[in-house]
Amino acid sequence: MPTVTFELPSLLSIAIGEESEVPVEAETLAEAFEVLVTRRPTLQIHLFDESGDLRPHILCLHNDQNVRWLTGLDVPVAPGDVITIHQAVSGG
Repeated sequence: MPTVTFELPSLLSIAIGEESEVPVEAETLAEAFEVLVTRRPTLQIHLFDESGDLRPHILCLHNDQNVRWLTGLDVPVAPGDVITIHQAVSGG
C-alpha cells in the first residue's frame, strides 16, 4: 500500500500534537483522509463539515493540484504523494 504524507498547518497543531507531517498508508485520497482522522480524531471537525465534505475554508492540494477540481476524493494515490492542507485565516 502506498505511503503518502499529509502536510498540515501550524494552526492545527493542537489537533495534531505538534506534528506538521503525517505519513499514512492508503490507496486513495479518501482512504488517506480516513486514516488521518482515525489517527487524529480531532481533525474531523476541523477539516470536514457535518455532511462529510471538506469545509469551505480548507484548501487541500494533492501534489499541488486543488482536490476541489477533482471528481471526488476516490482517486488513487502513489508512493511519495503529498497532500497539503491550508486553512484560510481571516479577521479584523
